[in-house]
Amino acid sequence: MRDVVAVPDVVGMTVDEGRRVAYEHGVVLAQPDADGPPLAALTWPGVWWITDQHPAPGARLYRWDSVIISFQDGSDGPTGVREPRRPSPAVDSPAASKDVPAPGPE
Repeated sequence: MRDVVAVPDVVGMTVDEGRRVAYEHGVVLAQPDADGPPLAALTWPGVWWITDQHPAPGARLYRWDSVIISFQDGSDGPTGVREPRRPSPAVDSPAASKDVPAPGPE
């Protein structure tokens, strides 16, 4: 008879960290398309964050069954780029030394 294990919570982890945690709990991570390329091929190179998983944490699976994850490119971190996308003030301008909003369209 096969062992039954509990699914860990991997949402919010990088794919590399989630893969390690899943392995320690006796399951493997997989991408949603069973006919597509392996997860490792889709998440290399760079930093990828796990955004969802199925089954949910705590569910019971047979050892080495797959946990399907959704993931997104997170090279800039889990919250993405936070600075404005407009040009910054010139380093020698007065606006560079204090919090003055950049001029907008008029």
